Amino acid sequence: MNSSKNTDTDAKIKAGSAQEYEESVSDDVESFRDLVNRERDHAIKYRTCSWQKTAALLFSEYICLAILSFPWSYSVLGLVPGILLTLAIAFIVLYTSLILWRFCLKHPEVRDACDIGRMLFGGSDLAYNITAVFFFLNNTFIQALHVLVGAELLNTLTDSAACTILFSLIAAIACFFISLPRTLDQLSALGTVSAFFTFVAIVLAIVFAGVQSHPFGYVEGVEPLVTAWPVKGTTYISGMSAFLNITYTLVGQITLPSFIAEMRDPKEFPKALWAVTIAEIIVYTVCGSLIYHWTGNQYVTAPAVGSLQTTYRKIAFSFIIPTILFLGALYSSVTSRFIFFRLFRNSPHRHSNTLVGWSAWVGIVATTWGLAFVIAEVIPFFSDMLSLMSSLFDGWFGFIFWGMAYLQLYPRGKRWDGPWRAAETAFNYFLIVLGVYILVAGTYTSIESIIISYRQQLFGSAFSCKSNAI
Repeated sequence: MNSSKNTDTDAKIKAGSAQEYEESVSDDVESFRDLVNRERDHAIKYRTCSWQKTAALLFSEYICLAILSFPWSYSVLGLVPGILLTLAIAFIVLYTSLILWRFCLKHPEVRDACDIGRMLFGGSDLAYNITAVFFFLNNTFIQALHVLVGAELLNTLTDSAACTILFSLIAAIACFFISLPRTLDQLSALGTVSAFFTFVAIVLAIVFAGVQSHPFGYVEGVEPLVTAWPVKGTTYISGMSAFLNITYTLVGQITLPSFIAEMRDPKEFPKALWAVTIAEIIVYTVCGSLIYHWTGNQYVTAPAVGSLQTTYRKIAFSFIIPTILFLGALYSSVTSRFIFFRLFRNSPHRHSNTLVGWSAWVGIVATTWGLAFVIAEVIPFFSDMLSLMSSLFDGWFGFIFWGMAYLQLYPRGKRWDGPWRAAETAFNYFLIVLGVYILVAGTYTSIESIIISYRQQLFGSAFSCKSNAI
């Protein structure tokens, strides 16, 4: 009985346009409560997260190492545009996340962003498959970033005592073991620990930046220069890279459908969303502004711990370890769950403790980390990797998708009813245009920035033992 219901649900996701889909399930669409009840007797239960546990997952995703790139972004954009841009992107992410949530409530059978991709493009299998590729690459790039930063951390703490490839491998293996739990509910406690330690690291970085006599690399007589606006000569490429760094850190909607699908009561999701949004605005702007104030344009680095003197740098950076391990594991878990659910769509291996089920799960998780390790070795840089990831994927999963989701929530006849609805509709068309701009211009500037950095020999070669210590 359960298998037939699942098959029917999948067929409905594939069926025709959004309007046809809604008509086909107008009377019999299953509520989230029905879906929870159907898993009541399963050995492995997926829809078990409370809003508090979902908040823990969100905090672990958003209170992350990438925050320490904000001082560099502010140094390029200027303090005033940097803060205003942070607030604007945070508002857009909050708004689009609420649109996403409403879309998931209307379609409770959605399991991840790939299901939404299919529905937004008229039930197209091609759209589903393309979305799946983007979904997989986005998450794997984030895993690669954590492999890269793990190697940076180990090189920094050990004064480059071993080959960087070895340190990258150690980081990937450690993340692999943390990725093994099958449900997000099991990962939520680790998410709380991760967010807490990251917060401590950020506070320490701010304090150390203020109390140290001079930033690392200080030149006698050349005091840190802090500007409210971009300095003369700031290029379009550097400005876009800074913008993409901020966008990447704030945009995280790609995981939200997966989080909502595992909630016991998804109607409570906004509580978690508002909590993390308020926290991230405070932490991001304070961290970016204060560290930039004390390090200035000349000495700021990405991540900002590179601006700290050696002892301070090691102390602050060491608190990042839980985040490097957990956040990479979270994205691996989301990706692996997507693949696992498709392999065992209507199979008992999906929700039972069988040898086949666990063997497949371990194999999938191991594969994601193997690919992440290769990517980290091929693209051995931090700031430009953030920009490249943001431009390739955030245009779709941060803006375009949710503007389109809004247009499906409101049919043509209702989109322009009254001034407020008309304004909101116009805003969502703007989000789609903004997403396309980020995709095109962002990818161009990211690639140009990488080429320039390689010409200046700022990076090591691929699969190099050369230290990447900060």
